[in-house]
Amino acid sequence: MSTSFQALVVRQAEEKQFTRKIETRSIDDLPEGEVLVRVHYSSLNYKDGLSCIGAKGVTREYPHTPGIDAAGIVESSSSDEFKSGDSVIVTSYDLGMNTSGGFGQFIRVPSGWVVPLPEGMTLRESMVYGTAGYTAGLSVNALLHQGLTPEQGPIVVTGASGGVGSVSVALLAGLGFQVKASSGKTEAAGFLRELGATEIIGREEVNDESGKPMLKQLWAGGIDTVGGNALSTMIKACQAGGAVAVTGNVASPDLPITVFPFILRGVNVLGIDSQNTPMALRRKVWNLLAGEWKPKNLENLAKECTLDQLDPEIERILSGAQQGRVLVNLQ
Repeated sequence: MSTSFQALVVRQAEEKQFTRKIETRSIDDLPEGEVLVRVHYSSLNYKDGLSCIGAKGVTREYPHTPGIDAAGIVESSSSDEFKSGDSVIVTSYDLGMNTSGGFGQFIRVPSGWVVPLPEGMTLRESMVYGTAGYTAGLSVNALLHQGLTPEQGPIVVTGASGGVGSVSVALLAGLGFQVKASSGKTEAAGFLRELGATEIIGREEVNDESGKPMLKQLWAGGIDTVGGNALSTMIKACQAGGAVAVTGNVASPDLPITVFPFILRGVNVLGIDSQNTPMALRRKVWNLLAGEWKPKNLENLAKECTLDQLDPEIERILSGAQQGRVLVNLQ
């Protein structure tokens, strides 16, 4: 086996200037870990974009290879849980943040980070989902665990044309929910309807500025990817006993709200942490994504690029212009 491989490497040129290019790396340079994986596919997430431009809240030390997602074949393992030839998924934890990530043809990680590829799912499909899809799965699982059913009313999804949002729309529609998909991209309407959205609404419909502590009850629940006033509006307009899953803060980490939706309507806010999910729940959700939850139109969620085609996709995701998922083929 050759010990060299190709990887996207981000380097710090000056204090606030970062460059990125494909370089030849050595397996010997990878961090310690029980499982060496030959990466077949990765995917692009917003956090990867931040790592590529030197966001120290994501990646502290450079040079670095981003990529918080990877799926591939075990090349070697010192763990009894995995053997050479196993198909596996690695997402979350520190992968691609401060540990060399999936934008390289090899990763080496602790065995506790590795999930066996579920039956009914290909390596490619696992990265069509990636962290964004897995986060969407956790969100849907949380809403169902809270007792939400399609009969209770529609579910609103913010940032619906993005990674987490688009997979959320597809999963919810597949489970029979009416989905209100909120997006600021009018050109994404057709894409969202293909995924199963029953109604497309603009950002302004989840951006109440009246200052009222509660609003007319418009939906049974929601999945929020943006935070800020959009999340506040979702909560204030949620039906009694409803629930909102919180996954992101693209717009703002602040939450301008009173306690009244919680104490007068019993609205539940469900925090979604995809990075440190217990392994039992992690495997459960991946198995559901591989089986009964798998959308018929899963392939419609993603476009594919190679490592040397990745740079413009990084620019698009950072500017908010990306639609759906970006699959990265490293074979």
